[in-house]
Amino acid sequence: MNSASSTFKIPKRQILTKDDLDKFQESQAYEEYTSFVIRLNDSVKGLKLTTECIVSSALINILEILDTVNTYCTEIPPVSNEKSRFGNPAFKDFYDRVTSTAFELHENLSLPPAAIPEVSKYFVESWGNRKRIDYGTGHEANFIVWLLCLEKLGLICPDDYIAVVLRVFQKYLDVMRNLQFKYWLEPAGSHGVWGLDDYHFLPFLFGSSQLIGHKYIRPKSIHDKDIVDEFSKDYMYLACIKFINSVKTASLRWNSPMLDDISGVREWKKVNEGMFKMYKGEVLAKLPIMQHFMFGSLINFEGSSPSLLEGNDDDNEDENGHVHVHAFGQEFPDCCGIKIPSAVGAKQMNIRDGTIKRLPFD
Repeated sequence: MNSASSTFKIPKRQILTKDDLDKFQESQAYEEYTSFVIRLNDSVKGLKLTTECIVSSALINILEILDTVNTYCTEIPPVSNEKSRFGNPAFKDFYDRVTSTAFELHENLSLPPAAIPEVSKYFVESWGNRKRIDYGTGHEANFIVWLLCLEKLGLICPDDYIAVVLRVFQKYLDVMRNLQFKYWLEPAGSHGVWGLDDYHFLPFLFGSSQLIGHKYIRPKSIHDKDIVDEFSKDYMYLACIKFINSVKTASLRWNSPMLDDISGVREWKKVNEGMFKMYKGEVLAKLPIMQHFMFGSLINFEGSSPSLLEGNDDDNEDENGHVHVHAFGQEFPDCCGIKIPSAVGAKQMNIRDGTIKRLPFD
């Protein structure tokens, strides 16, 4: 993409109705996003997280940005919130720090200055919602869009894909786990189905790709604690299973029935194919998630409801931190329904209090 001739613009929401969502699924933006995810997925087939790979100077700068964000988490302690399992208000200070330093952080990437407001918007939205103190697959998708924008601007190329997944995305995941544990981020949505572990989806996609062709580890191996503990450092999928086991009670059969069902598939190749179909169906095809997806000049899409777009900005968000447009006869966005307490927070409270209490959502 010729950035010099581009007119950059701050991303805005465009998917406000089911008709908009249907139009998006037939758009070039949808094809660009899903193709990018496929390319990343395919690049790590059969590879461990510890696999040696070339990390370009641009990726080194990206990793340094993620390290900086992680230091914000270290420097901003949670406030006293002992009576609540819900999100810790200190997350808002973290979010504000990321927002206020986003332009400066992106200057280190040697981007065209005019592009930074557009690109950094996706970066800021990658860390969760400030008002609701929650996180979900929509925020995860913003991180992927951020990487896609960097590819369009020439910072990332196909030779970088392995390192993008095994180093950059893994680093992002590590930072997000820190945030989830420290600030007890709530699962975005009214029931947490969008993330296979309440928060994330893509580590299961990329992680199942990593395991394709493995001689010994099978999908059913997620029920073997020794295997999970031993190989979680090598494979994203097993690291996610270890995370679930660490914060939820009972077995996967009860607290993660979907993952339990998937473990019955014989081959990782089939799991990976199914994961991608599920991602398109349960994330990219859901209005409660996609109504918050944003589009600028780099990832361009225009909805079919221009009269509804007026005032569609952050200043018009409701108390949940969202702008909603409910079209007659169309799907009601339930992403801001019942607040769901953090399983991480519940587990830490139980450890602190010396009690074991099962969340009603486990």
